[in-house]
Amino acid sequence: MIIFPMVGMSRRFREAGYDRPKYMLPLGNYTCFDYSVMGFLKAGRQDTFTFIMRKEFDTPDFVRQRLAALGVTNARLVILDEMTAGQAETVERGLDGVTEAGPTGMTIFNIDTFRPGFTFPPKAAQGDGYLETFVGEGDNWSFVESDGSDQNRVTRTTEKEPISHFCCTGLYQFATISDFRWALDEERKNPSKNELYVAPIYNHLIKIGKDIRYTVIPKENVIFCGVPAEYEALTKDGGKEFEEKFLYLNK
Repeated sequence: MIIFPMVGMSRRFREAGYDRPKYMLPLGNYTCFDYSVMGFLKAGRQDTFTFIMRKEFDTPDFVRQRLAALGVTNARLVILDEMTAGQAETVERGLDGVTEAGPTGMTIFNIDTFRPGFTFPPKAAQGDGYLETFVGEGDNWSFVESDGSDQNRVTRTTEKEPISHFCCTGLYQFATISDFRWALDEERKNPSKNELYVAPIYNHLIKIGKDIRYTVIPKENVIFCGVPAEYEALTKDGGKEFEEKFLYLNK
C-alpha cells in the first residue's frame, strides 16, 4: 500500500497569495499532484494507492479526476472531517478498517515531493521498515543515525534535529500496519514533538529490536515542492524544463 497524506493546509502558499492547495497547482502539462503519484505508478502497480484528504476545495473530485487522467484504478480515497495531530495520525486515520499492508508493505510519501522512477529496494534491504534518505544538510528534515555498518541499519531517528547528514526524502516504509500502529501508540505516550510526525515513531520499533534500515539516493533524484520558492523555481519557464527532466527520469 502506498499512502499519500493530503490534509495539510498549505499555509505558506496561502500566505504567499495562492488560492488553492499546493498539490492542485499547475506544473507544465500536469499538476503537482500528478507528479507525486506518477513516480510510483510502476513500482506500485500491484499495490493499492491510498489518498487521505479533507473536503475543502472539492479535493475528492479533483483527486478522482486526476487519477482517471493518469489511469490509476487501484486507489482508495479517505475523506476526513477534521484536522489531525500530525502526519502520523493522518495516516492512522486513513488506515481505519485496514489490516493488510499488501505485497510491498506500507509506504508513506509526501504529496509535495516528486520521486521520478521510484523503485523499492530488495526485500533484504528493507528490514522491518526503512526510511529513504539523501546526503544533505540543514535542519528542516527528518534524520537517521546509522550504526555505521554496510547493512544501513538505523539506530535513531529525529525530526528537524540534525544528527547526521542522512536527510529523509519523506518516504517512510513499514513492513506491517500493526508495527506502525503500535509505534504510534507508543509515541503518543511521550511525544517527541508538538505534533505526531512519522520519523520519530521508528525509535519505538528500534527499542524493541526491530530491524530498521535506511537507503540513500542521489539528491537530484528527489524534487521538493513544499514551499512557494521551490514551486516557483520549477515554473520559471512554465514548467517545461522540469517536466522534461521528470518524464526522462520516470521512464
